Amino acid sequence: MPLLMERQIEKKLDIWKHKKRRKPLLLRGARQVGKTYIVRQFGRKFKRYTEINFELTKDAEHIFEADLKPDRIIRDLALLTKNKIVPGETLLFLDEIQEAPEAIKALRYFYENMPELHVIAAGSLLEFQIEQIGIPVGRVSAMYLYPLSFREFLVAGQNDEYLTTINNVFKEGSVNQAIHNRLMMLMGEYIAVGGMPEAVDCWIDTKDFQECSEIHKVLIETFRQDFHKYSKNYQIKYIDRLFNEIPHLLGRKFKFSAISGESRKRELNPALELLQKAGIVHKIFHTSGQGLPLGAGINFNRFKMIFLDIALSQTILNMDTTLWILSPMEQIVNKGSVAESFVGQELIARSEIDIKSQLFYWHREARSSNAEVDYLIVRNDRIIPVEIKSGREGTLKSIHYFLKNHPQSPYGMRFYAGMPNISGKIRSYPLYCAAGI
Repeated sequence: MPLLMERQIEKKLDIWKHKKRRKPLLLRGARQVGKTYIVRQFGRKFKRYTEINFELTKDAEHIFEADLKPDRIIRDLALLTKNKIVPGETLLFLDEIQEAPEAIKALRYFYENMPELHVIAAGSLLEFQIEQIGIPVGRVSAMYLYPLSFREFLVAGQNDEYLTTINNVFKEGSVNQAIHNRLMMLMGEYIAVGGMPEAVDCWIDTKDFQECSEIHKVLIETFRQDFHKYSKNYQIKYIDRLFNEIPHLLGRKFKFSAISGESRKRELNPALELLQKAGIVHKIFHTSGQGLPLGAGINFNRFKMIFLDIALSQTILNMDTTLWILSPMEQIVNKGSVAESFVGQELIARSEIDIKSQLFYWHREARSSNAEVDYLIVRNDRIIPVEIKSGREGTLKSIHYFLKNHPQSPYGMRFYAGMPNISGKIRSYPLYCAAGI
């Protein structure tokens, strides 16, 4: 990747590096979100750096099979790589560690017997191996990486001055019309290009969207090729069906009956869990929103879905995403589910790095009337309802109903195509301001 990308996770890595009671780190996330790139960049901050890729270097796995003693392991790894491994000076990176189960087990012994050595492990389908062998509680830490957020996209494109503008919108409640138009254009670029690092790098370097589109197609095919790695043969057709059809269902309550074909929940539900574990889709669970934590009022049978990356989901649907670059305002008005997905992707990317992100929504179903709030978030220990409106206008009956029946929520937020505005208990902001919540 020729361009240097700054990621939110880098600050957390710096903190981890200098911790006195540091633990080996598992970097978790879907394929192609930039895990290897981040660690290599981070490795420049060390005097020495050693990388082992268990897919490329099959002999490395055998080093961990003899025993799990850290002193012998680093001795043999140093011989294999011809790199001296010095605790306190070296960053040891174990990539594609899911290919070496014994190496995962060895992480606890690095913590117990050689805590001064900096060890990071990562893998494309790591979650499946962890499910099989587990990870030692209290002996290994974790961080989660997702596609680039809109904030990170702005920084990568050297538009980071707009981050201050976004922050000021929340403080001042206003923005210059010309700056607003520019930010809407940049947001349109992001929705078209997405947050997968390779596509972002291509766009910033070439501004050739056709080349970006080809990258999207290759990434989608890569995800499809992975299906056989974590599923049984009879499950592949169900995973493929969900993979193709979930982008059609974004923003709607998920029903297995909406998936075409003769398959039933019994076959589709396990396949959906596999896609979720691979990081390709995220569930947005319904919650009552009556108290904290939000997960306390969760209903596991009612959920919506969001795809890993907003551009990939549109590519699966064969949508002409160049229109987001040419006329973002018109697209926002016509594609409300995409706007909702954009905000969801921002919420995930901006979540706490050391715990897996979880999104929530609220829905009231009644014979007389239905009400739905797209997301519930927590700010200053208060539950804040968030609505996404595709156009400049739109009724806010659901959010008003929620606030009336949840008096502990001080206000609600709307993200839409219009300018900032505060009216009563509703705070309205342009969609790009989702990068600042």
